[in-house]
Amino acid sequence: MNHSDMNMTLRLMFRLLPIQILLAAVGAVNGIVTGLFASNALGEEAISAVGLYNPLQMFIGAVSAMLVGGATILCGQYMGRNMHEKTQDIFSLDILLSLFIGLLISLVLLGAGLFTSCSFITKDPVLQPIFRTYLLGQLVGIIPLILGNQLAAFLSLENKTFRTTAASIIYIIVNVILNFLFLNVFRLDILGLALASSLGMWIFCAAEAQYFFTKKASLHFRFSHPAWSDGAAMFRIGVPGSMTYVYQAVRGVIVNSLLLAHVGQAGIAAFAASNTLMNIFWSIPAGMLAVSRMMMNISIGEEDRQTLTDIMRVAMFRYIPVMCAVSACIILLAVPETQLYFHDPADPVFAKTVSAFRILPLCMPLSIIYMVFSCYYQSSGRTLYVHILSLIDGVISVACFTALTIRVLGIRSVYIANVFNGVVTTILIIGYAWMKNKHMPRNMDELMVIPADFGVTPEERMDISVRSTEEVVTVSQQVHEFCRSRGLDEKRSYYAGLFLEEMAGNVVEHGFTKDKKKHSVDIRVVHKSDDVIMRIRDDCIPFDPAERAAITDPDDITKNIGIRMVYKMTDRIEHQNILGLNVLTIRI
Repeated sequence: MNHSDMNMTLRLMFRLLPIQILLAAVGAVNGIVTGLFASNALGEEAISAVGLYNPLQMFIGAVSAMLVGGATILCGQYMGRNMHEKTQDIFSLDILLSLFIGLLISLVLLGAGLFTSCSFITKDPVLQPIFRTYLLGQLVGIIPLILGNQLAAFLSLENKTFRTTAASIIYIIVNVILNFLFLNVFRLDILGLALASSLGMWIFCAAEAQYFFTKKASLHFRFSHPAWSDGAAMFRIGVPGSMTYVYQAVRGVIVNSLLLAHVGQAGIAAFAASNTLMNIFWSIPAGMLAVSRMMMNISIGEEDRQTLTDIMRVAMFRYIPVMCAVSACIILLAVPETQLYFHDPADPVFAKTVSAFRILPLCMPLSIIYMVFSCYYQSSGRTLYVHILSLIDGVISVACFTALTIRVLGIRSVYIANVFNGVVTTILIIGYAWMKNKHMPRNMDELMVIPADFGVTPEERMDISVRSTEEVVTVSQQVHEFCRSRGLDEKRSYYAGLFLEEMAGNVVEHGFTKDKKKHSVDIRVVHKSDDVIMRIRDDCIPFDPAERAAITDPDDITKNIGIRMVYKMTDRIEHQNILGLNVLTIRI
């Protein structure tokens, strides 16, 4: 294993993690704002309406996840192959589909809110009118909710996540202000509660979209050239991952019905309140999943077996311990967390909510295993198994366990069912690897069941890490010897070593000195099917050597002679900045 490559993957995944957590937390923070205003300003019926809306919100999340999953997986794979125009076309198609589908969902739910009693959600005569009003207010924000999720994913690919950070902070501030105005000044009650988050989402979406109208963006709205031919592939790839949300929506409807039948409104209120606050903590594994998905897609596009397994190692051995610590903190603070929503310890809803905060966090570390492996299965085309795993995780484990035990355990059956679900999905993942390998998995490659023909064999690849000027001078000789050992002629072997030494030296000279951070240049040389493919990856500031070669004075042949020589003599050379990494690919 190349430890420097592993360390770069580790640094990158943790560098990307905070912003992805923040992106996932935007909805959670605003959910907390909505929950606190609902429970403290409007009462138990209002937060029950919020809980009843959650399955519908989960369904909308499924649609959004389908588009995000399909678009980002395709874009990541095209970026890994340096196919920028295809990435641009997928972006345009994704935005168009988001607008159309968001409008369609809004119209359908508008009809349900205006012309039905919403009995498919609740038959409670007290909750029905409250829920219908809340639904109508939420409809205003469906289009920007779906669209905003797409833009956030593409901003991450553009390495411009600070814009989403700014938009997120603005959204939170606007939501608080609007909730205060709509509830305390204009007295709009449950309608104002819903409108506050919906209107805030429009501002969030507009703040994100502004970047894609600037010249700095590499992706632009190009509605005249959407990749219609890739639409089917986007849906096919995105559906398996999004089905998790669909199944969770179905599960939510079933669990809400069981709670109303066997526990009552207090059960709905307790579950809704605990979920509202827990969602802020769920943004941590959601952010971990987003980072893993982006990096996995690019690694699969590059057929980079080593980085793919490194990503999974970071998820299993770094992300899970972090989540264990977070879960422990939630459990320890169960009582004060409950007091944010309910203030009377004698009220039955108080004890039910405390119980939620003491049991539900136990499922969070296990969920990372399911989420990351499900994402990997989806990206690698194992659609059927993703569907099976999603169905078991989304509906079967939780709903069946709850239905069988709720008469005995009461509301705790719902909480325990979520922990039980994490155990079941983990066993299924290990069992799948066992079945495919014909034995218990002994390493990460076997646990992931990576196909034998994926990537290149160790004999076809050489990895070098450069951390100083002194190490640069050894690159040429190492590459030359590798190429000769693979049977390449002297000329190609010589040029391969020369090119890589020149480009690595350029990174060390100009990239390492721009800041005080520690950097490394990771070089990979691949010989496959008589092609020599050389990849140089570094985490320095964004820099495209082609720009320097292009602006060099043609009358002064001494300027940047090394870069100019490389560009003149190679068959193909491409540069990308992906997720904050410079990636230069040379083919000879």
